[in-house]
Amino acid sequence: MSPESKKLFNILILGVSFMFIFTAFQTCGNIAQTVITNLNNTEFHGSGYTSMSIIYGVFSASNLISPSVVAIVGPQLSMVISGVFYSLYIAVFIQPSTWAFYTVSVFIGIAAAVLWTAQGNCLTVNSDENSIGRNSGIFWALLQSSLFFGNLYIYFAWQGKTHISESDRRTVFIALTVISLVGTVLFFLIRKQEDTKTPEEEDSTNELQGDSSSFQSKMARAVAAFKKSIKLSFTKEILLLSVTTAYTGLELTFFTGVYGTCIGAVNRFGNEGKSLIGLSGIFIGVGEVLGGGIFGLVSKKNHFGRNPVVMLGIIVHFIAFYLIFFNIPNDAPIAPMEGTDYVAYMIPSKEVAILCSFLLGLGDSCFNTQLLSILGFLYSEDSAPAFAIFKFVQSICAAVAYFYSNYFLLQWQLLIMVVVGFFGTVTFFVVEWEAAAFVARGSDYSSI
Repeated sequence: MSPESKKLFNILILGVSFMFIFTAFQTCGNIAQTVITNLNNTEFHGSGYTSMSIIYGVFSASNLISPSVVAIVGPQLSMVISGVFYSLYIAVFIQPSTWAFYTVSVFIGIAAAVLWTAQGNCLTVNSDENSIGRNSGIFWALLQSSLFFGNLYIYFAWQGKTHISESDRRTVFIALTVISLVGTVLFFLIRKQEDTKTPEEEDSTNELQGDSSSFQSKMARAVAAFKKSIKLSFTKEILLLSVTTAYTGLELTFFTGVYGTCIGAVNRFGNEGKSLIGLSGIFIGVGEVLGGGIFGLVSKKNHFGRNPVVMLGIIVHFIAFYLIFFNIPNDAPIAPMEGTDYVAYMIPSKEVAILCSFLLGLGDSCFNTQLLSILGFLYSEDSAPAFAIFKFVQSICAAVAYFYSNYFLLQWQLLIMVVVGFFGTVTFFVVEWEAAAFVARGSDYSSI
């Protein structure tokens, strides 16, 4: 197998592994609050929003040390260990207890930081400046196809149900746990890259990956990775991209946790309300996969840079927010187990609700594929620290959003995303214009 074929193989395995793990995890996140609401009349008193807030809060803090962990353990083993913790989190729902639920939420926050830092490193090592856009699109399309399978099952299994029984819950979460473990095992198929770099590039890569078994050497790489993360955090480019990344954290919270809960809480949807949560997740996945596939395929033929894709993303999201504001009652995110009988500015429409799911997924793919692409391009030699900072900002904003989702009405959540999304789009434009200018002059952008 040629080096290029091996790299593409690794990207495909990386994407398929994430597809399995996040088939389980994203389906779990999509239905968690609904399932927990049906448990709250028992001894269990947890909150799905609070759990996600803990996860993303710990996730954000753990990104400060995740490059060091990846430097010591290596990207492949880091992803395997992290996948095991994802599986444990899902397994908690088989027989929920409040203390276990919140304890595992802390551990999965740490695991998520390591998983995504290792993913960014693996993506960058198996790409170059010509293939990073394509590979980002392929990975994102495979990852987000995870939204199809679990949610498709939820749609059919929960059709016509107004209450989720203990048997329903256990069946779903046993299956999701097994699926997550399958994805974890697949990480072992990723093949190690042979040394094809110049001595200078080798030194930089070995600083993050390294092959030496010496404990001192590994600790030195860990310290170097940590220092590199701190140094990169204060560069102009990272600070500007952090605004865009912050927006992806807010809208990630909205479409993975809040919007499905809102749909399930609208009593006007009748007996189909709970199953619509699954259908919503499916159409979010359709938007994600369509966007990732298209932007991956056209990246090499795109002479206009990344800005048009990001512009499409913000326009699509603004349309979705406008329609959601008119279609979904304001109290839907914080409605009790009985749901809400309120009406927004139109009679709630299932078709509009599902259309908005598609738009949310499409817009999210626009932002994330371009952020992955520009980070891999600008920081090809510092991929682990750069992706750790990206996930640090994204996750801390997601944690904040999950926290206020317990209290804020829908209209205020939408307003926050509109304001941050606007400024995030502007700051991305600035970085892309500067990157294009340096490329035109033949400069090494990552060195400035």
